[in-house]
Amino acid sequence: MRGKQMFLFLVFVAVLITSGTVSAHHGSAAYESSKSVTVKGTVTSFEFVNPHVRFYIDVKDDKGNVEHWSGEMGPPSMLTHRGWGRNSLKPGDEITVTGHPSKNGSPSMIVQKVVLSTGEELKMGGGGEEY
Repeated sequence: MRGKQMFLFLVFVAVLITSGTVSAHHGSAAYESSKSVTVKGTVTSFEFVNPHVRFYIDVKDDKGNVEHWSGEMGPPSMLTHRGWGRNSLKPGDEITVTGHPSKNGSPSMIVQKVVLSTGEELKMGGGGEEY
């Protein structure tokens, strides 16, 4: 009987751990899918990590004020198949980014398109889907 109780306890713990992880994933729900914004700036950081690749750029407005933007993309495994790697973006790179802005008004977006200063577009996926 004790073995059965231990087994049920372990199953209960596994369900609790898994349900917390699943509910923490938000996908694109925090972004305005009906709106699009384009910003041009300088890369300050690039994080090619799970669960979502992120980068940070400094964007100057028309008055010279700097706004710190972040961009969220799909997982590294998906982007690797589209030619991305750990060095696709480096601090100091000038890029133009288009994406769906945050619903809360913060300077962040879920990325649809990244264009380097050379004019090269880094592939995101078919039809511009986020992930």
